[in-house]
Amino acid sequence: MLKRIYVTHCSREKSEEYLASGQRTTPDLLYTSPGLQRFIQYCNQHTHYWAIFSDRYGVVFRDERIKWYNKPPDSVTPEEFEQLVVSFTTRLAGFDEIYFHHRPGETHPLFQQVVERARAQGMRVREFTLEDMQRGE
Repeated sequence: MLKRIYVTHCSREKSEEYLASGQRTTPDLLYTSPGLQRFIQYCNQHTHYWAIFSDRYGVVFRDERIKWYNKPPDSVTPEEFEQLVVSFTTRLAGFDEIYFHHRPGETHPLFQQVVERARAQGMRVREFTLEDMQRGE
């Protein structure tokens, strides 16, 4: 059986509760963007394994805990970008199929560039949309 994962990028909208407390939490509780929450809901309803791709932490699996952060994609240095590519390619290497969800109006070019680099290294990364999710694909 093919090992599949669904991934989307992080969002600037995060729960203020975790900023104030400094506690680590899972991505479903940290990120509050409606588009990101729709992605999580879709994956959970279809029992898909999922992760968030953070411009600060790289790949964050659904059960991992991270701290609140403020790291705009525009602030990622060339060295940090290379680290993000390494995170994407190494942490997702065990998956046969990677489905990456770009959220229109929210996706920074940084995330597309990471996906393109992963593809150039031979990774099978497919993109899907909200419409695909609504059709149940």
